[in-house]
Amino acid sequence: MGIDAKQVAQLRATTGAGMMDAKQALEETAGDIEKAIDVLRKKGVAKAEKKAERATREGRVYAYLHANGKLGALVEISSETDFVARNEKFLTFCHDVAMHVSALDPQYVTREEVPTDLLEKEKEIYRAEMQGQNKPAEVIEKIIEGKINKWYSEVVLLDQPFVKDEDKTVGDLLKEHIAGLGENMQIRRFARFQIG
Repeated sequence: MGIDAKQVAQLRATTGAGMMDAKQALEETAGDIEKAIDVLRKKGVAKAEKKAERATREGRVYAYLHANGKLGALVEISSETDFVARNEKFLTFCHDVAMHVSALDPQYVTREEVPTDLLEKEKEIYRAEMQGQNKPAEVIEKIIEGKINKWYSEVVLLDQPFVKDEDKTVGDLLKEHIAGLGENMQIRRFARFQIG
């Protein structure tokens, strides 16, 4: 099946993918735009993971202030080059992350930042909840693991559902931007401020 330029242009407009990547995705999916978007997202995540080891020494400190002036956040997001740090898509990402931090009040950027003693305390609480239930130990451990993952999605920024699109996490959003901008990026730290 021949892929026409209109389809390629439409897919590029939707995803921000390069021309050849868009054409290949459409060829793989026999011209199905929705399936091609999924193909590009999967490739983007793979590319982002390859770039994750590269150093990020440039970037931005971005400030977001809510309209009422009583809530705001500062975020530090790094990139490999100053060129990307000045890019409009990068700045939009910074804005979205700062707004998300303001709205959902995460406590940590990554799971690795969660103190071990706090994690163990949460596990103890969940184990105590499970006492007295006649379930095998491995089932209880799976339930506790599920509860811990849910807890991470409340306190860890990269695990939280993105405030503007709950079908993806902030971590997914970061990977999409790494793939789209073509270089590694990291959310280094944040601070949230609220009156009262």
